[in-house]
Amino acid sequence: MNRNTPLSPRPVHEVSHRVQSAAQLRARGVTAAQTAAQCLPGGPWQQLLPGVYLLHPGPPTNDDRVHGALLYAGRPPAGARRMVPAPSGPGYGEAMVTGLAALSLYGFASAPTVIALHRIDVLVPRTRRLRSTRFVQVTRTAAPPRPQRRLGVPLAPVERALADAVTALTDASTVRRILTEAVRGGHCDPVSVVRELNDAKLLGRAHVVDAVEALLVEGRAVAEAGLYAMVRTHGLPQPLWNVELSLPGGGSLGGVDAYWPEQAVALELGSRSARQEHVVFAAEREHLERLGVTVVRVSPKQLRDSTAQLSVVLRTAMMAAEDREPAAYVVVLPR
Repeated sequence: MNRNTPLSPRPVHEVSHRVQSAAQLRARGVTAAQTAAQCLPGGPWQQLLPGVYLLHPGPPTNDDRVHGALLYAGRPPAGARRMVPAPSGPGYGEAMVTGLAALSLYGFASAPTVIALHRIDVLVPRTRRLRSTRFVQVTRTAAPPRPQRRLGVPLAPVERALADAVTALTDASTVRRILTEAVRGGHCDPVSVVRELNDAKLLGRAHVVDAVEALLVEGRAVAEAGLYAMVRTHGLPQPLWNVELSLPGGGSLGGVDAYWPEQAVALELGSRSARQEHVVFAAEREHLERLGVTVVRVSPKQLRDSTAQLSVVLRTAMMAAEDREPAAYVVVLPR
């Protein structure tokens, strides 16, 4: 046999991808010896990663590197490989791309292109005993998240990818840029990002804390812009924006982002954590509702994804004001 001898009844150009695992090649009738012969110096193939081959002599592309990293991380454990048939799908198992590589594939302008990265982070279940190798950095998790797919590539959710990226970053400006883009680009809301960073124990790092403060400011600005657009687009009456409510005697009732005094309807954008929501906002809402003020709580995600539905909720609350007792008098002050 020489390097030009066909290796299986199906020619290589009919393979779904030019990066193949050893198991996928075996399923095509290519033996380990034949694979090794094709990968000799000057041969048409090359070994990209342990057990993963590039069926082309040239440099790997972005797609090749990502596909190869997933094939490496998604292969079954060594003891089970001979017993497990070759996967009928892409062969990724539970592996998914995370970190800066995932952000790049999500389209983040602040993340380097995959080809420019020295490594591709891949998230796998904690039970896997894979080692990081060459350009693949293996990250383990006890509870793998549900992956998002972009052009068939499984990616960790943006929040998890951000946390894995920030884990390896020491440059404060880079951390701030990617966190800000995550919110400004509508990929996720600040609360979910902060929760993921906290779970990753990253909030003790000074440069991360500074970036989170900027993130919350950015998230607030984006949410407020969405709120203004919702009122304008759906023809709601103009409210009093960003005001503090208090009793005539001076007792504070808390701040709200929008207030319709004639209908006694208040709206607050949720930017607190779940615990703060339960402890702080619940007390404020209870006090206002005892005075006859209807309070609508809106999360940034709801505002981003369900503006039409929220406008109906607000309009319904305003209409219901006609059928209830007038609210107690409250003082409205700029916040």
